[in-house]
Amino acid sequence: MSASQLIETLAGAGSGLSDALAERAEILRLSQAAHDAVLLPRAPGGLSHGERAALAARIASANTDATLAGHYRALLRRAGESPALLAIADGAVPAAEVAGADGRLRAIVRHVDLVTLSPKDATRADIAALVDAGLAEPDIVRLAELIAFVNYQARVIAGLRLLGSLA
Repeated sequence: MSASQLIETLAGAGSGLSDALAERAEILRLSQAAHDAVLLPRAPGGLSHGERAALAARIASANTDATLAGHYRALLRRAGESPALLAIADGAVPAAEVAGADGRLRAIVRHVDLVTLSPKDATRADIAALVDAGLAEPDIVRLAELIAFVNYQARVIAGLRLLGSLA
């Protein structure tokens, strides 16, 4: 599977939907480029590739997309698993209960859960909690990009699956 077909493949696109998507190829190409930039950057900063993959799997699970979560678990395996990252990727464990996670990682997971599940409840105090946990400003921006992208990706895939079921 080529990297540019990830969203289409995970959505289970059929021939009628594939024709419509061909007209939207540029959007899918840009989505794949965003995937690579957010999940696999050359310089990951303070968020490792493994942390990014585990958090992405958690976000996909929160969006009830097992296929997308599986994609991110595969990235996590390639990046290097740890018990804490596996627990984060699982998504069933609340942030405060992630075994093996330090305060920094727990704060990140709490923020990911908040913004994914209740974005309207996020405040400046939540950003301050990330700073207090040791995240630098560029890493807070990287985290926001990750949260936004995976939630966008899950919604696009859900929409494409719906369109595919109607075609």
